[in-house]
Amino acid sequence: MKKVICGVGLAGLLVAGCGTTVTERAATGGLAGAAVGAAVDSSVTGALIGGAAGAAIGAATAPKYSDRSDRRQYWDSRAQRYYYYDRSSGRYYWENGQPRY
Repeated sequence: MKKVICGVGLAGLLVAGCGTTVTERAATGGLAGAAVGAAVDSSVTGALIGGAAGAAIGAATAPKYSDRSDRRQYWDSRAQRYYYYDRSSGRYYWENGQPRY
């Protein structure tokens, strides 16, 4: 029972940093699935099956877009256009969604 609780807790920590791209979600899903599979089955086979399932589910899930109407926009006077900060990715984007470099 301790292994199951530990595995679920570890999986929760890994899933907390899910990601915004398909690759990031597949990687974190695979790691979380491997952790839970190893904790439940206590073998390499459990980790492999859990990792494969987690990666597939992570890749299939939809990203969390922050295309919300309540986001705060800032004015860039040099570029003469608005930009915003996306808290989920930690990046800045122009109003049309292109990355702001």
